[in-house]
Amino acid sequence: MSQDSSESYPEGDLRGTGMSLKHDREWDYELDRITEAVAERDAETVGLQFPEGLKRRASAVTDDLRAELPEDVTVMTSGQPCYGACDLDTYMMRRTDVFVHFGHSPMKESEKIIYVPLFSNVEVTPIMAESLDELADPEDDPDVGLVTTAQHMNKFEEMREWLEDRGYEVHTRRGDDRLTHEGQVLGCNYASADVDADQILYVGGGKFHPLGLAMEHPEKHVVIADPVNNAITVADPEKFLKQRYAAVHKAMDAEEWGVIFCTKIGQGRWDQAQEIVDDNDNAYLITMDEVTPDRLTNFGFDGYVNTGCPRITTDDGPQFKKPMLTPGEYEIAIGEKPLDELSFDTFHGTW
Repeated sequence: MSQDSSESYPEGDLRGTGMSLKHDREWDYELDRITEAVAERDAETVGLQFPEGLKRRASAVTDDLRAELPEDVTVMTSGQPCYGACDLDTYMMRRTDVFVHFGHSPMKESEKIIYVPLFSNVEVTPIMAESLDELADPEDDPDVGLVTTAQHMNKFEEMREWLEDRGYEVHTRRGDDRLTHEGQVLGCNYASADVDADQILYVGGGKFHPLGLAMEHPEKHVVIADPVNNAITVADPEKFLKQRYAAVHKAMDAEEWGVIFCTKIGQGRWDQAQEIVDDNDNAYLITMDEVTPDRLTNFGFDGYVNTGCPRITTDDGPQFKKPMLTPGEYEIAIGEKPLDELSFDTFHGTW
């Protein structure tokens, strides 16, 4: 596709790459950056890794890459489950000359990995305008925290300026090393919302991120502005908390525990898993990469403690036949902490 050099397109717009994806005009797959890396490294193999919701795009991206790459370059796609930048296919990474991880910003810089965050081109200000109905008037409370996900980071400064133009004092920070950008939140880390404001505006899709944020910061009013589904909601963790309280209560009768250490590169908390096993003669260490209800069925423990990704516990908890707890919930179940100290499990640090 030809492009008039006098035209200027916003970051994330496929027309700005000069290599527009013929199958899909929603995301910028940065194909030019990948082909440049292949040429620079004289690469013979390219590995592509997509998160679960984008695996269906793999064939389209492969087709367009093949059209740009030499015929002797092999392009392959990881079939391993992928839920974040912490979930890299290390087997493929070791066996390809260029490894591309789509859909997430870098959790840890690496010369081996090309991270393509897939910025969204959707406009954010229309839904932000609707969110004002749920935010305090700036004359009453001008302070607001602003957070978003990797897909909308290309619009973050626009979001900030839009709020400031309407009289708000916008508070942002970069949480910790697990977060690439200022104002970014992950499904396991909401440290960027730890700002001096009683209300937080989350601009992004899905409800899990703002739900976890509301649990991590229960004193804050969390407004969800979803520009993809064009919806405004307020995070309410009450139903979720009831589910977690029920799991903890059920686990209080457990005698034998399976303690899961996740072997995925960015999800392992070995010291935490080891400490639980050292302190409980009836706790047994289990190592695994993908934690699913079926994989645990044959063990037959009374309860499980997941030291890997917190979302395994929170998203899939009801699917497990035996109680699946976070480390903090486990402490409550065995009587080391009171029930009112139940909190959301967050993940800090990289690997």
